Amino acid sequence: MKHALKVWVLLFVCAFAQQQAPAQTKNIRVDYKETTLKNGLRVITVEDHSAPVIAVVVNYNVGSRDERQGRTGFAHLFEHMMFKGSENVGTGEHFVLVFNNGGNMNGTTSEDRTVYFEALPANQLDLGLFLEADRMRSLAITKDNLDNQRNAVQEERRRGVDNQPYGQSDEVQQGLLYDNFAYKHTVIGSMEDLNAATVDDVAQFFKTYYAPNNAVLTLVGDFNTKDAINRIKKNFERIPRQPNPPAVDMTEPEQTAERRATLDDVLARSPRLDLAYKAVPGNTADFYALQVLSNALQGGQSSRLYQKLVKEKEEVTGVFGFVDEKRGPGAFYVQATVKPGVKVADVEANIYQEIERIKREPIADWELQKAKNTTRRGFVNGLQSSLSRAINLSQYAIYYNDPSLINTRLDKVNAVTKEDVQRVANKYLRDTNRTVVITMPKPKAKGAAPAAGQ
Repeated sequence: MKHALKVWVLLFVCAFAQQQAPAQTKNIRVDYKETTLKNGLRVITVEDHSAPVIAVVVNYNVGSRDERQGRTGFAHLFEHMMFKGSENVGTGEHFVLVFNNGGNMNGTTSEDRTVYFEALPANQLDLGLFLEADRMRSLAITKDNLDNQRNAVQEERRRGVDNQPYGQSDEVQQGLLYDNFAYKHTVIGSMEDLNAATVDDVAQFFKTYYAPNNAVLTLVGDFNTKDAINRIKKNFERIPRQPNPPAVDMTEPEQTAERRATLDDVLARSPRLDLAYKAVPGNTADFYALQVLSNALQGGQSSRLYQKLVKEKEEVTGVFGFVDEKRGPGAFYVQATVKPGVKVADVEANIYQEIERIKREPIADWELQKAKNTTRRGFVNGLQSSLSRAINLSQYAIYYNDPSLINTRLDKVNAVTKEDVQRVANKYLRDTNRTVVITMPKPKAKGAAPAAGQ
């Protein structure tokens, strides 16, 4: 009996020691191949026979940062235009063909890129390639299509911004945070600029940015690489290249004083506090250190701000934040929804108190390991999907000209130390580098006019 007890204790101690010791992580590797067609289209392939599916992704090197003043929202508007048909595909047929063949599809626009994708059964490779090539070569640009999608985007703005609680808050914060026009305006754009778009604008935008030499095609899944490359060449290589688009200035002057705004929102039910600190481009040492810092400060229920504001003080219904990844300067965001009867100033002061504490004292070993484990888990889970791998590879190629980042990104996170976290907290989370937006609920006046865009 004593012998059995000793064995049990020994097993418990060993298990506890393994739990407390730093995890020995195994490198995750995605084996990809690169090919560049004669017209400049960059092709990345990952052959994977683990499931009979494929993902086709076309990522264009264009986003709202490429827009000019007076034409905000244009990149996103154009994303909608790409589903209105082409020479051999009628309006709406892109959706029908993909869905009827057991697939899924969509497109998204950000400040830095526009991506389109299809996830299909492996036997529908030709369909996915044909659909993307046909609209890259011969998009149907007509006044009817433009008017139709302009109305769709304006309705999207009404639902997501103008008639949404706190919808204006993010837009105001972005305008205050940035000085350079590239990132100062939102992806959705303004109603006035959307109304001003013309067919000639659309045609010129298409010619400039939707060229093969301004795109990356990524194919991941169950196929033969040599055969797939031949099919890609057959569909895409005849599309003519265009002059390279102009480079975008994303530089930001150093912020020297806090920026602050208070909004009244008739749709909001609780006060909300939004903080932003101007930061760095993605894939830099400081970016990864800021990610770890954000996780320790506001990542989940064990984070410092959740424990302080939700559990201890009971001042907020929720608090969270993140570091956004941009090709130019990103930002470190904190957002807290304040409980009724609580002063926003008290919540703000408590957040700053926690930030100052993290500046003075290194984070704990468990906080550092938790942040790395959380990042690793999310990243590895994403790699299980053919579509996620395809999107990540294309984005790393577009953003950093480095698709191999898919194999080295976790190493860069793992290299972050407690000293790095403390250093970036002091470097970026400064009062003078801060933009604050406070949104206050306001009763709607009787007989008041509808909100903008209604």
